This record gives sequence, C-alpha cells and structure tokens, in this order.
Amino acid sequence: MLKLPDPAFTQNIRLHLKFRIMVYAAACLTAWSCASLADAHTLAGNWFKEPDSWVYQGQIDLADAGLEPIDKIYLTGGRFWQQADFEVNTSDHYVLDFKNTSVIGYFRHIILNASGYPLVDVRGGIQSSETNPFFLRHSREADLPAGRYRLLTELDSPVFVAYPQPYLDTLEHYRQAIKQCNALTLLCMGVLLSLIVYYMAQALAGRRLSDAMYSLFILCAFVFGSSTLLVFSELFGMRSMFPVRTPILFASCAYVLFVMALLKIRADNYPRLRMAGEAVLALLCVMVIVGLALPNWDIEITRYALVLFSFYGMIAAIVRAYHGSRTAYFFLLAVAAPFVLGLIAIQTESMDSYTLYVEHLGLVSVSIEAMLLALVMTYQITRLYHDKERAVERMEQSIRDSRTDSMTGLPNRMALENLPQQGSLTFIDIDGLKYCNDNFGHARGDELLCTFARGLGVHLGSGAQAHRLGGDEFAITCEQGNVQWIEQALLKTIDDMHAEGFEFAGASSGSAHVHETEDKQKLQHIADCRMYENKRSNKRRRKEDQLYSAMIS
Repeated sequence: MLKLPDPAFTQNIRLHLKFRIMVYAAACLTAWSCASLADAHTLAGNWFKEPDSWVYQGQIDLADAGLEPIDKIYLTGGRFWQQADFEVNTSDHYVLDFKNTSVIGYFRHIILNASGYPLVDVRGGIQSSETNPFFLRHSREADLPAGRYRLLTELDSPVFVAYPQPYLDTLEHYRQAIKQCNALTLLCMGVLLSLIVYYMAQALAGRRLSDAMYSLFILCAFVFGSSTLLVFSELFGMRSMFPVRTPILFASCAYVLFVMALLKIRADNYPRLRMAGEAVLALLCVMVIVGLALPNWDIEITRYALVLFSFYGMIAAIVRAYHGSRTAYFFLLAVAAPFVLGLIAIQTESMDSYTLYVEHLGLVSVSIEAMLLALVMTYQITRLYHDKERAVERMEQSIRDSRTDSMTGLPNRMALENLPQQGSLTFIDIDGLKYCNDNFGHARGDELLCTFARGLGVHLGSGAQAHRLGGDEFAITCEQGNVQWIEQALLKTIDDMHAEGFEFAGASSGSAHVHETEDKQKLQHIADCRMYENKRSNKRRRKEDQLYSAMIS
C-alpha cells in the first residue's frame, strides 16, 4: 500500500521551496539591477580636501588653489573637491550623476570648457533645497558639444556610506538605465512598509516581544533606506541627514532583542547565549550613545554594529538549531542569504554598477530577510494553531470518553447530569446478569449488556437516548415523555435478547416526569424508587408463576 507522506514533512518541503524561490528571485533581481551602463564612463580625477575658510572663486586648476591633495574622501564626512578632465566625442545632451552611493549632503558640479569658461554650474544633495530633475537621483543635465572639458565637483556631507564618484552618461540611455534600480527601491520600500504593518499586527494580536522588536527593526531599516535613497526628500521634502545616521544603530538593539525572544533564549535554558546577548546589547547601546555624540562617525560605528548583531543572530540560531529547535532551523534558512548580502553591503565602498548603490544592497538584504522571516512567523503561527486544534480535539475526545461507557458506547452516568428540560427519565435494571456471569462467565455477561444496549438503540431511535449507569443499570431520557412508548421499546429489546440466546434475561424499569420536581437529584430518586418497586413486583410475579407451575405439575 502506498504510504502518504507526513503532513508536517510536506509542509516543511513547501516552506523550503518558498525560501529557495524567494532567494533565487532576489538574486535574479539584484543581478538584473547590477547591469552596467555601456554608454557611461567614470570621471575619475584628483581629490582635494577643502579647508574651512576656503571658498571657490572661479579657480580653473584646484592643484594651484591651496587645497590639500588626498587619495580619496573620508567616509566620516567633510568638504572635498575633485578635479577630472574628460573628452566628449559627440555633441549630445548628457547627464552627470554619482555612482556607489546617494548619501551626499551637498554637491556642486562645475564644467569648464577648454578655455576655462564655466558652461555648467549645478547644485544638489539631500540637504539641498534644489529640485532633482530625475526621480530618486542626484543627476543633473548638461548640453555639451564635442570637445575637452574639466569637471570640478564639490562634496559637503557629514557622512558618506560609500565613495561617491561622478560619471557621465547620455540622457537617452540614462533615462532607461535608472528605471530598474528606482523600481527596486520602491518595491523594497513597499515590502518593508507592508511587513512593518504585518509584524506590528502580529505583535499586538499575540503580545509577542519578538514581533514587536522585528517590527521596530524593519521600521528603522525603512527610515534609513527611505532617507539614503532620497524617497523622503523627494516625496516629503525632508532634508535632514539625521535619519541617515541614527536609525540602524537603534535597529541593531531591536534585532538582538528579537533574536532572544524568537529563539526563546533565557537565563534558565541557555545562560551563556543569554549573557552573550545581553553583552552584545550593552555594547550596542554604548555604540548608540557614541554615535549620537560623534555624528560623523556613526556610519562607521554602524558597520561594526551590523556585523556584531548579525553574527550573534547566526550563532544563537546555530546553537538552538543544533539542540532541535525547528524555529531556529528555519530562521537560519531565512537569514543565510541576506546575511551574506548584508556583509557585502557593509564592506562595499565602491561598485562596478553605475545605477545600483551600496544602499540598494542593504535594502534588498533587509527586504529578503524580512519576507523570509515572515514565512517563519507564519509557520510558527500555523504550527501553534494546529497544536491548539489538536489539543482541543484531544480535550474534546477526553470529555467524550469520560462521558461514554467504554463497553456499550452509550453515554454514561456523567452524561446523565444534563437532564432534559422537559419529558421523562426512566431507570432500568437488567434481570439475569448475575446469573449469566455465574453460569456462563463474565464475557457472556458483557455480551448480554452489549446486546441490550444495541437493542435499545434500534428501538428507541432518535426519539430517546439510552445511558449505561454502571453494572446492570441503564437509563433513558425522552424529551417527549412518552413512557408507554419507552416501555414498548424495552419489551421489544428483551424479546431480541431472548432471540439471541438470553432467555433468562429481563428488565425492570421506573419512570419519572420532569414536571414532577425541579430538583434533578429528586427526579432520579423518584425514577430509581419506581424502578425498584417494579423490580420487586416482577420478582413476586415470577415467584407466583413458579408456584403456580409447580402446583400444576
């Protein structure tokens, strides 16, 4: 016979497939977004650090302007200039933009022709009030005829996530190229926003700390992503750099609390993991304070914070999965790919792609993890629901068993507590059970009881309910209160027993109507007394019949 797979096993397989499909889809989406721009080229040049008192006054060569030459800008922020010479072979409408990152407080592009005359002077940045001509981009347009040019780019920002590098692309090609990553940004923002609502609803409904902390983690990631990728500045005019610098540090603390709550890491079951988690949490709190005190360093501090809480989450999940936690196992499946992508985003300071930023990698990483963990949470909820359903079924079955006679399958004495609101109660005592047990054995006596129970079930049908009270005692409840009909059914049952070979069997009954008393105990007492009175009458009748038979013989 073909054996069907266990439902839990099938559910696990489905969950595995969902994980893999989502990871592969995210990988394809990322690869699709990383397509390089064949028509774009980087405007690489020399970098200079701008002193606080220095002001650009139309200089053509920054090397002679008294600026400090540097190899590259500082990620801890500051004011910098780059000077790059380039050549345009064809006259066209071009676009200037930055690769690697969009976290730039202020920028300024000045394009000089071969004679040193400024043809273009444009400004922008997150903290700038200038309007971006392209959605979610720092790009600026420039009409350039064929020739040689010099680009002077000024950067002024409190922090940088990666190294911004100017590049040039044709307008027609640029418009098509930015669509993919802009769509990726909006898609991830929508995913994170919906998952914030999902986890918060789960937290409020189940009062679970894990859901609340992960909802806070996603909220911080949403604020960070929306700020760094210009969503807030474009849609709501928010020009502050504070959401760029601070949220992820708070998100790190929320993530550690989430891991400890989700994996049930307590001092009584995993004291070392608990102590490690509390130590990581304390260190992250210190990092938050330092980041607030030194705002130019908080992005760099965030890199270490991300590594710290990510590794703690992975180690805790590995330990719990090793000890048999199914939740930890699925948690590992959910965070494995985003963990690698997140580490890449943390360490990456420049990229080959022109339109995909480092911020996109972090955003995709969080979005994938949040979606996969939503599956883990859904699995947990589904498992809890099924466990609850099975517990309820077991409880109901236990109640049914406690109210059912195991031999005859009839309701027992406990079930008789629910007497009808109207009608009658009949007590029955089988005659001949002791005789059957003594002469034919208890197995035959049990068969007698089962035969009697089946007969009552057949002849009473749905009009009344038979109960076995114990031993040779039975009861019948009837909402119609038709005692005469019950007695006829009892006589037919006795006839059936005689036909089954129990010629010696009989039954005595006594009935009481519900309207006779409101007290259930008194009602049972009345029926019981009438049954014993009937039993004594039957005994006298049998003795008289036996005496009469003896006299005749």
